[in-house]
Amino acid sequence: MSEESTEETRYTTDAAMLAVAAEEARAGLAEGGIPIGAALFTRDGRLLGRGHNKRVQDDDPAMHAETDAFHNAGRQRSYRDTVMVTTLSPCWYCSGLVRQFGIGRVVVGDDRSFLGGQDWLAEHGVEVTVVNDPALIDLMSGWIAANPALWNEDIGQD
Repeated sequence: MSEESTEETRYTTDAAMLAVAAEEARAGLAEGGIPIGAALFTRDGRLLGRGHNKRVQDDDPAMHAETDAFHNAGRQRSYRDTVMVTTLSPCWYCSGLVRQFGIGRVVVGDDRSFLGGQDWLAEHGVEVTVVNDPALIDLMSGWIAANPALWNEDIGQD
């Protein structure tokens, strides 16, 4: 039985949760987009929503991976006991989403290719765990090297 075969599935480790976000990053890349994925979970590992960066695919500058996962999770009464798992350090925009809605924990797959607002999140009480998965670092750093103009557009650089 696969891990996603039932609604009662619990992703009980950071690695299992990060694997969901990594699948999303690969899906975004396969669609011709930026390979960043994210997923929102409850603290006990129930998947609420998953998504990937769709800025290119949807021609929508606001559709980052974290916002897509957040959107796909639907309305929650509270986000305090949720975990945002992202393949790349969240940019300031996505860090603001985490703070705005009080998401309690963030798991970062790669902060070497890009360092966003994760330190700011930690300074404001968000539990931040950095994994620095070699495969995710290779995926993102290789993509950035091959697509510098699109990457600079994504992070708001000229």
